[in-house]
Parts: sequence; structure tokens; C-alpha cells
Amino acid sequence: MTKNCQTTGILLLLVSIFGFFSCSSDDALSEEPSLIIKFKFDANQLRLNNIGQPSIIPDGNAAQSPDMKKISAHYLELAPSATTLLGQGKILYHAPETNLGGSMAIDFSQALVVGADEVFLKIPITPEMIGSYEWIRVSLAYQSGVIQVFQDGVTYAGTLDSFVGYNTFIGTHSIGNNLFPVNGNRTQGYWAFALNDFPFATSGQAPEGATTVPNPLFQTSPIPQGSCVVTGKFANNFIITGNETRDIVMTLSLSINNSFEWTEVNNDGKFEPAIGENVVDMGLRGLIPSFVN
Repeated sequence: MTKNCQTTGILLLLVSIFGFFSCSSDDALSEEPSLIIKFKFDANQLRLNNIGQPSIIPDGNAAQSPDMKKISAHYLELAPSATTLLGQGKILYHAPETNLGGSMAIDFSQALVVGADEVFLKIPITPEMIGSYEWIRVSLAYQSGVIQVFQDGVTYAGTLDSFVGYNTFIGTHSIGNNLFPVNGNRTQGYWAFALNDFPFATSGQAPEGATTVPNPLFQTSPIPQGSCVVTGKFANNFIITGNETRDIVMTLSLSINNSFEWTEVNNDGKFEPAIGENVVDMGLRGLIPSFVN
């Protein structure tokens, strides 16, 4: 009698275990495949200018490749061809905007901010996305990285926050324990800086139109002045068939090759703001998209 009870108990346990795995497997199969988008930063990627051509640092300026930590974008669009105008491709994402600061602006309080290789977006693949795409456009909004500052013979590390979107409404943002109460709109080129190990912080505005925004399609598909819509071409067309059974992971590689640029007073290649060396460009220097499915 005891043996029969034990046998029955074992059978019930096995049924419950296999039933659990069966349900779990069914749930996994029922999940819709998604497009997963990530960013990465590459200091060795080509340094491009506004029209997508290799760029050198102009005389009188110097530059460095920041140790980029964070990035945010407020608009992503797939473009079937080189003649697809901005806004006429497949729009994947458009971040929240607000008019609290007067004119319409990116709402920084709702921005998605991620580090390298972190998931920025996970978008279910739908029939509306079916198509073949040659290009992707990414409107960058914010970046944060570590740069080197030189003063009185000593090199210091500091964090630079750059707001490169067309217009951004910022309440109060912070770098470490340093608070920057803005409470208004800031156009492309607003920046804030704080030393990592010393109590010093400051902020400013780069000149209008100085931020580099590489667009190899400038002749056939221009972008508005003051936006930060960086354009990149897939090595092979990105195709969505509608028959996908698993996730597609897309990586957007951004060039940080000497992307932080300033005017020189001492021609030593070191950023010395204390002697009047000013930031002129914080724009990322190119976009190479790739995908795995």
C-alpha cells in the first residue's frame, strides 16, 4: 500500500514537471520576434564630416576621443533608398517632446539613456515594417563621456554632457553631485562639464551650426540645419520579410574618433579651457549599422 502511494506520488510529480516545461515552451514560442537596437562607440571608426567624407582636424583646432559612457536618441527611421526623404521612411521611434520651454523641444526628463551594448529599444516586428532598407537615420539627442583637461601642468579627467538634439527642454540635470538647473530650452550644442575628483563645474553653448552631423545623402535627402540626424548605410540591405521567428539585434556603431574638438591657444593638443580654449564641436563622426538575425 505504501509502495503504491509512493509510485502515484512520483507520477504526479513527473506530470507536473513536464506540464511546467510544456507551458514554458509554448509561451516562448508564442512571443513575437522583436527588433532590438543597441549602440556602441568606436574611437577607430572613420572620422567623417557633414557630408560623410573623411575629415581632418582644421588648423588652429585640436581634438580628442572621449571615453563615451551614455547616449540617447529621439528619432530612428529606416530608409529604403538614397532618395527617401527624411520622414518618408519607416519611423521606428520618436521620443516625447514638449513645449514647456516655449518652442517644441525634446523632453529630456523622458529620454531613454543607455550605455554601450545596452538595449535602447525593443520593437515588436509587425507587418507594417516589412521591406528592404538600405539606410538608417538616427537623431541623436544627448551624450555623456569622460574627457581630459589640462591646467597648470596637470591633466584632469572630467565628465562632459553634450545636448546635440535640435532643441531640448531640460529641467535640472546632474553630473555626479553637480546640479545644473536649466529649466528651459537649449538648442544644439549646449554642454555641461564637471571634474571627476575636484569641486569644479561649468556649462556653455557651442557656436550655432558647429556640431558635425554626418549625412552621406546630403544631395538626395538633406536634413534640417541644427538637427542631429546622423545617417548610416547597411553593408547589406536590412530586410524584414514578416516571417521572422526570432529577434533581430541591430547595433548602431558611432564614431567617437576625435569627436570632441576645441580651438587652440597653446598648440599642444591639450584642452585648456582656463586659457580660453573653447569647445567648437561635439558631434559624433559617423554611423555604421549592422544586424544579426
